[in-house]
Amino acid sequence: MTIGSYSVRLEKRTLLRSWEAALISILAIVLALVLFSLIFILAGINPLVAYQEIFSYAFANRFGLPLVINRFIFLLLCTSAFIIPYRAGLWNIGMTGQLYMGSLGAFGVLMALGGKESISAELNPFVLIPLMLVAAAIGGAVIGAIAGVLKGRFNINEIVVTMILNFIAYWLVAYMIKEGGAFMNPGGRGESFELPPSVYAPLLGDIPFTIFLALGLALLLYFVFAKTRLGYEIKAHGHSPAAARYSGISPLGISFLTFALGGAIAGLAGYHYFAAVPGVYKIARNYGYFGDLAFYGIICGLISQGNPLAAIPITLLFGGLSVGGRFVQGKLHMSFGVDYALLGVLMISLVAFQFFYRYRIIWTKIAKESPDVGVSG
Repeated sequence: MTIGSYSVRLEKRTLLRSWEAALISILAIVLALVLFSLIFILAGINPLVAYQEIFSYAFANRFGLPLVINRFIFLLLCTSAFIIPYRAGLWNIGMTGQLYMGSLGAFGVLMALGGKESISAELNPFVLIPLMLVAAAIGGAVIGAIAGVLKGRFNINEIVVTMILNFIAYWLVAYMIKEGGAFMNPGGRGESFELPPSVYAPLLGDIPFTIFLALGLALLLYFVFAKTRLGYEIKAHGHSPAAARYSGISPLGISFLTFALGGAIAGLAGYHYFAAVPGVYKIARNYGYFGDLAFYGIICGLISQGNPLAAIPITLLFGGLSVGGRFVQGKLHMSFGVDYALLGVLMISLVAFQFFYRYRIIWTKIAKESPDVGVSG
């Protein structure tokens, strides 16, 4: 294609450097914010004022920042849960069900001690909190492993299976916390019993210790994929399951392991939001909202190209915009759904710009032809 005096063509990339990927993502974010400015303009709001309110509340406000960090921890755990099977060429759409089962496992530890009626304020947190974490991970791993076995053994579509398991887990939680359910709140409300103060998650300021868990898992996953044999086998299966099988890598083993590990991390996300976030400490009646929020882990995992380290700034941005968008919606008297719309435009832009991860635009100046010079003789 020719534009003016330049020839423009697409060239497939053979190498994408880290700074190039970062620059592409930044341009996508800028474009998304510019496009969404039209919504603010149509609402009669200065976009600069709106974005100032969003980012200042999300990242510089003493009330907004803790909310963003808690949202970031949750999203990073869900993203890591998606990335592990994704690197193996598998799709974990079941983080929602896995985090539900993780939350039931965490609260089930207290039930196993005699039931909610006999929960004591003197429970030893140094014993119970690790047990709750382990139970949450096991709960998520078990339901994740179901999808892994069905995929690896019978080649049943993992997307369908995990979606079905999401519904099963959703209604299981509803059964457990409803009137007459084992986890029902003693006051009869449609939510679980509240945790005793003795097992509240340790805080660093207003931030639960799970931030170290989320960041540590992201770093560990990066190391596993980059430096270990297991990471190599997972990536080999993701590139070509047939070639991986020929080289001795078990499809059943990879499928089972990646879904179980992903489910375990999603289960920890359930522990985080229902048992570690200050002011919650129960399976809230709007638990379905957090289940829906887990789907953003899929988007963040795709945008980060399955890189656990790249997922850290992406999930932080998503957490900030979701909290800041909800805040500006109320402060500037905008219609409901501004936060969802903003994240939607951002997702579309980031996904569209992934085209430039694979191709680059080459501009070549067209040389002007020299006129023929006659020879006199």
